[in-house]
Amino acid sequence: MTALFEGVGIALASLRASKGRAALTILGVAIGVMVVMVIAAMITGINRGVTSMLEQLGPRTFFVFRDFQAGIQVDEPGRWRRRPPLTEEEAERLAELPSVQFVAWGGSVGRDVEFGSNRLSSVPIVGRTANWLRVGGGDVLPGRSFTELEFRANSRVAVITDRMAEELFGRMDPIGRTIKIAGVPFEVIGVYNPPPQLFGEENRPQAIVPYGTLRKYLNYSGNWLEILVSPSPEVSVLEAVDDVTAALRTSRGLRPGEENNFAVITQDKMLETWDQTTGMFFLVMIVLSSVGLMVGGVGVVAMMMISVTERTREIGVRKALGARRREILWQFLVEAATLTLVGGALGMVLGGSIAAAVAKLTPIPAAVPLWSVALALGASILTGIAFGLLPAARAARLDPVEALRYE
Repeated sequence: MTALFEGVGIALASLRASKGRAALTILGVAIGVMVVMVIAAMITGINRGVTSMLEQLGPRTFFVFRDFQAGIQVDEPGRWRRRPPLTEEEAERLAELPSVQFVAWGGSVGRDVEFGSNRLSSVPIVGRTANWLRVGGGDVLPGRSFTELEFRANSRVAVITDRMAEELFGRMDPIGRTIKIAGVPFEVIGVYNPPPQLFGEENRPQAIVPYGTLRKYLNYSGNWLEILVSPSPEVSVLEAVDDVTAALRTSRGLRPGEENNFAVITQDKMLETWDQTTGMFFLVMIVLSSVGLMVGGVGVVAMMMISVTERTREIGVRKALGARRREILWQFLVEAATLTLVGGALGMVLGGSIAAAVAKLTPIPAAVPLWSVALALGASILTGIAFGLLPAARAARLDPVEALRYE
């Protein structure tokens, strides 16, 4: 422990005495650690948001898409001809399956919304089925959601988010008032208070209308209809997926051996795809942090070589008094690790501050995980040990007689 504290003290004294040389070491390590913490905080926050968003749908809910490319853009001639859009008729047919508890579907467009002199541009207008609250979570208060009858009748009624109510009506009660969406009058029947969403989507103005109304009055093509399926309680997810797949293949006339021209995606598959995407960010994190740590490591070698040279006579005296090689080696490794640990601590402060600023100023729910703190500190210490090994070994191998003669 005495050698440990002595090495730390010498390293701190070296930092004070050689501020210029120490700056490169500290800055390089700090940048490497900062990159680790910021990227880890952003990925962790987004992962939590994705998990929370899927949990709101229910862990057994799965999706049916026209196509699912797992984040990879596939440009094949005739791809969209081979993958026709999903239809309401197909969704209703799925709802009749014994293994399915309920089915919801919808789509969205961007349209201008007006009330009096107030105008909002390119507001997301979402078309949903009457059971949309079972899928999206949250609640409608004040007011109500649209009924099954209004859904079937393509009624021009709208549920608006609390943010839209605030921007269009201010302190006025929005219930029963008429707004214009793309010039078409709609009656506001409720205010939607959504649950927390990924990237702060709950703070965006938005209107929810019956899906048929979206198609009839707001020129939605229906090319990207999405279907959400909830299996019956006594049925496994895989069994429901098989039934849904079989029903869609039958309705589309696909022969045995032909590829599906639709995509049935479970939440596990979505999370797997997301993990593959975040894996790329982690790779970038490793590359960028490695560059910073390499710069810091070069600084460690330079500083420690100078330190060994300046303290050659001291090393000779210690060896003459009985200090062994491993004691000299240990002292210089502690000194090197302390230098990079100071840079790591600075990087942690900077990384934590940036992560907090991202969480506060942007919709990304950044959160610093404990493992990133441990990884950052460990990486900074290992960098000091790895790059300080050569100077430390040189100091340990010095001949005491030659070292005492050194001027």
